[in-house]
Amino acid sequence: MPAPEVSAEAIAARLSAVGLTTRVDEHARHTSIEAGVPESLHAETWREVLEVVATADRFGLLATSLGGRTLWAVVRKAVPATGDVRGPGHQR
Repeated sequence: MPAPEVSAEAIAARLSAVGLTTRVDEHARHTSIEAGVPESLHAETWREVLEVVATADRFGLLATSLGGRTLWAVVRKAVPATGDVRGPGHQR
């Protein structure tokens, strides 16, 4: 399985390759990828786009009443291993 950074970059690159303009944002626990989706996207392109975002941990499509559509995907970053994974409230 590729590193989360590689997965996010690959998703953004593949979405760009089909003609979508992407935006990648780094967050503490995940990387988000967003792309505006034009009304005139062909069925074959939709299939490819869905194959791409299916590799993310989560994805979806936000459609507004004004006709705008934004495709989004989230790739979780690896959680560093620690001796106590229960959190600070449960330490011995």
